[in-house]
Amino acid sequence: MTRRLRALAALLLAAACLLSAGVGQAQAVGYRYWSFWDRDGGHWTYATQGPSTARPSDGDVQGFRFAVSQDSQDAAEPRGTADFAAVCAKTPAQQGRKRIALVLDFGTKADAPSGETPPAPRTACARVPADATTAEALAAVAGPLRYDTNALLCAIDGYPRKGCGEQVASGKSPKSDTTDTNGAKGEAGEAKKTDEGGPTVGLVAGGAVVVVLAGAAVWQARRRRHA
Repeated sequence: MTRRLRALAALLLAAACLLSAGVGQAQAVGYRYWSFWDRDGGHWTYATQGPSTARPSDGDVQGFRFAVSQDSQDAAEPRGTADFAAVCAKTPAQQGRKRIALVLDFGTKADAPSGETPPAPRTACARVPADATTAEALAAVAGPLRYDTNALLCAIDGYPRKGCGEQVASGKSPKSDTTDTNGAKGEAGEAKKTDEGGPTVGLVAGGAVVVVLAGAAVWQARRRRHA
């Protein structure tokens, strides 16, 4: 292989490495938060309302899962039994009140904040006034709850002790671990991906690839002129 061909191969290899590095880093970002779910027949669906505005009916099953997720499409579902008859078997119906079956999944050790151990998953039957919201039902059986200033649910039954929707990269410690303030998007429990105003990793990598390939094109053009 001539020196010129080796130089071109090196340029193309550098471009491929930059592009793959950018993609890998972009996919590694997640957010640690409580997601909120509705039980629809035999499966879970990501809730379209937040717990403070949702008003479930008597006999509904709802779930909460603490995990690291990129967005609602990537969010982990609650685990365990999700059958209303089983969860509320020992809570009799009462006139003027409703019963809501709640599945509480505190997640795995891998998703837990540093120094914390998640409690075991459990279920609870909340018997609350007929017009109660999910948040009120949750507070009746799984307090203390903690919210941030944007009404994002941060803790159930005191877990986790601190943090709320913080960003986590590559499974490592979050970039920030503040209590009660973050860039999370409130009611539906889905963390907001913040934009700090700078270029994303993927955009920077893509720009570098363009520069490398442009250099290769100039080199080729010069080679033809001197051939």
